[in-house]
Amino acid sequence: MPANMSLFSVNAILILSTDDRSRILTKYYSAPHAPPGSTNHPGANPYPTVKEQKAFEKGLLEKTNKQTSDVILYDGRVVVFKMEGDVMLYVVGGGDENEIMLWGVVLALRDALAILLKNSTDKRTVVENYDLVSLAIDEIIDDGIILETDPVIIASRVSKPPTQDITSVKNIDLSEQGLLNAWEFGKLKLAERMRQL
Repeated sequence: MPANMSLFSVNAILILSTDDRSRILTKYYSAPHAPPGSTNHPGANPYPTVKEQKAFEKGLLEKTNKQTSDVILYDGRVVVFKMEGDVMLYVVGGGDENEIMLWGVVLALRDALAILLKNSTDKRTVVENYDLVSLAIDEIIDDGIILETDPVIIASRVSKPPTQDITSVKNIDLSEQGLLNAWEFGKLKLAERMRQL
């Protein structure tokens, strides 16, 4: 039986700006079930502090800035990346991780963002729609475990409002008369409660 039977496969997912080399959105993951007292297990976060994370990201941007391939081995980690507009999308896995699986994650992220942001994946749009981007990443990866790689399903889960709220909103009359009726109804109910006491 293999020693590493874990679904944990993603150490980090990064969205970095290529213009000013700033971080737009970064999420680092540690294995959810680490061995007790161990800091150097296969799923351990190798960059626990922000200073170490920024140094890793700076080196990664410098290394991938003029790369023609989309998969590299950097700092003992498999890194797959894709450039979209003025942002770089990175998925970082362990040194022995499957590159094709990580490549599927970065493509799912790219395509889901293209759907959600209407093919305008650039720094300004990502920052303006930070909530959608963050939710999309959470739909793809949870605690380093890949959950979904279909961009259409990811985009529908992120952008679709809950169905139970839609039916109750349709029945509300928001005209001036409807608001006055609601006010009168509230006053009537309050008066009834007061009389019962």
